[in-house]
Amino acid sequence: MGERTVTRADLAEAVYQRVGLSRTESSELVEMVLSEISDCLEEGETVKLSSFGSFVVRDKGERVGRNPKTGEEVPIEPRRVLVFKPSAVLKQRINESLVNGQNGDATER
Repeated sequence: MGERTVTRADLAEAVYQRVGLSRTESSELVEMVLSEISDCLEEGETVKLSSFGSFVVRDKGERVGRNPKTGEEVPIEPRRVLVFKPSAVLKQRINESLVNGQNGDATER
């Protein structure tokens, strides 16, 4: 499997090459999209991206955990967590690439 990490700069470069905006405009567009997604999630909204997946904010209540070393019970504070649920389309694409022998290289996109 590929161990490459896709960065904001990589996304901006892809927009630049495929859409034809300037590099500055491409970078600004990527930043605006990521900022809008972040703002919606911060408000507790679900973000659904068709054929990609959904980002869902879940509230976890207070619970009792256990220190694995000592066995001591420790309270875990309530918190919000972000969960990503891939769409069926994305799951299918990932599994097809595995079957077809693709390793996820950027050159194969």
